[in-house]
Amino acid sequence: MYRISGFFVNLGLLAAGVLLFSLSFPNLLFIKGLPVLAWIAYVPVFILIRRVSVPASVFWGALYGYAAYSVFNYWLAVFHPIAGLVVCSIYLVYMALLFPLLRLALTLFPKRGYVLQWLLWLGYEYLRTQGFLAYSYGITGYSQWAVIPVIQIASIGGVWIVSALVLFPSVLLGSAIPARLSPEGSLGGPGLNFGAVVKECAGFIRRERVSALLWAAAFALTLVYGFVSPVDYSTAPRATVSLIQQNNDPWNDNGPVAYAANLRVLTRLSDEALAAAPDSELVVWSETAFIPRIYWHLTYRDQPAFYPIVRDLMDYLAAKDVPFVLGNDDTRKEVNENGIWDEVSYNGVMLFEKDTMKQLYRKLHMVPFTEHFPYKKQLPAIYNMLASREDIHLWKPGVEATVFKTGRLAFSTPICFEDTFGYLSRNFVRNGADVLVNVSNDAWSKSVPAQMQHLSMAVFRAVENRCSMIRSTASGQTCAVDPSGRVLAMAEPFVETYLNASIPLVKPAALYTVWGDVAGVFFTAAAIALLLTGAVLGILKQIKNGRNV
Repeated sequence: MYRISGFFVNLGLLAAGVLLFSLSFPNLLFIKGLPVLAWIAYVPVFILIRRVSVPASVFWGALYGYAAYSVFNYWLAVFHPIAGLVVCSIYLVYMALLFPLLRLALTLFPKRGYVLQWLLWLGYEYLRTQGFLAYSYGITGYSQWAVIPVIQIASIGGVWIVSALVLFPSVLLGSAIPARLSPEGSLGGPGLNFGAVVKECAGFIRRERVSALLWAAAFALTLVYGFVSPVDYSTAPRATVSLIQQNNDPWNDNGPVAYAANLRVLTRLSDEALAAAPDSELVVWSETAFIPRIYWHLTYRDQPAFYPIVRDLMDYLAAKDVPFVLGNDDTRKEVNENGIWDEVSYNGVMLFEKDTMKQLYRKLHMVPFTEHFPYKKQLPAIYNMLASREDIHLWKPGVEATVFKTGRLAFSTPICFEDTFGYLSRNFVRNGADVLVNVSNDAWSKSVPAQMQHLSMAVFRAVENRCSMIRSTASGQTCAVDPSGRVLAMAEPFVETYLNASIPLVKPAALYTVWGDVAGVFFTAAAIALLLTGAVLGILKQIKNGRNV
């Protein structure tokens, strides 16, 4: 009976952890999320870890990883059921590996294992944004995107130090709250005594008051910095930009008739925007807003039905005095690794002045599986399966962090998924960009929470580099963000519309731009070093005890 009741208590803790995690971020019930929950979101998780053995923690970690991302990223199933399965399975594996390490931390350091747990979780958050499977959704710090005073410290150490601040209360309380109250009962079972819970919790906090006071000091300094550091940009030079939201996933269109209709929507909205703001200095269309491949059809003309649509676009742009930025599949013939001329496609953004393409950016960081799969030779069956699907576009990565320059504006254009990674926007700013212009297509998700989750990460790119950001999207969230992370204006999602936004033009200046993700690297290195130190000390202790027997 004890084992059965204990299992259901563990299951309840896991369910509470999943719910708190999911509600902390934008979700169906609370469109901006409930950021206050993030400060305690992992308490049930750390209590659960203390209740189970190292082998059992593998099971509970796998279950938590799969369940948490099934609820949090439910909208992936709209793209394709396999997409949700793949992402949830990845986090099943991640958490199945992380939970045993978190449990081992308590064995290696019985008194202050929570410190190692804190570092391990932060290291995990950093490492999962690296490599082919890099994915930033669910990083703890992003839950605070709308809490302006808290996120200002991202200008020093990126999202990682926001995560460190927000995560620590969960780690500390997860160790303070007793996992089992008495030999005859467990949390939620026989022997439950809330007075005992409070007493033991208070005793733990007293014993660990140094850690608690250090966190309290960090929190206080964060608030001081958060209220002092934001600048009043009302007197800064400003630029008006026109952001076009056509409320359509252009990849759902098929054939010249649909592409021509989409172009008419884009040009009509652009004309309306320019009529409302004649002083606009830039018009921005979203990621792959125009589907026919501009360079290809103007150069090779092997598909006669598409050339007139591209020609219509060129004629429209030629009549405009304002520069246009638009996303397009940039396909060309290039010499491949075998020395043969081949068709190569890039996810591109183009700057047009009149009908002349002045500059081009090619996406650097691709979405795994749906945009890029680098293991063609090693896993040809998977590559061929992906390449055969019409809803998957395998592009070649670009190589240059392009900075566009026109008039007063120097800007770079992270494409969709790219604005979820701090290092990319940092590189753009270091190359000379003063404004970040994100172009995205999240229309396929059919979900405002999905688009808000994306926005919650994009906001950090403005704060980290102290620069203005604008987002032109297919269906939302089209908006303008100032260098302090405030959303200045936002278009209604899932409607055909435009947004004429006035943004401050400032020279980016932030320590994160200089240091980059050094905080994430530090937390990871510290976790590994402390874990290895504990393991070595544990082995030496066992050897010593063995000699004394």
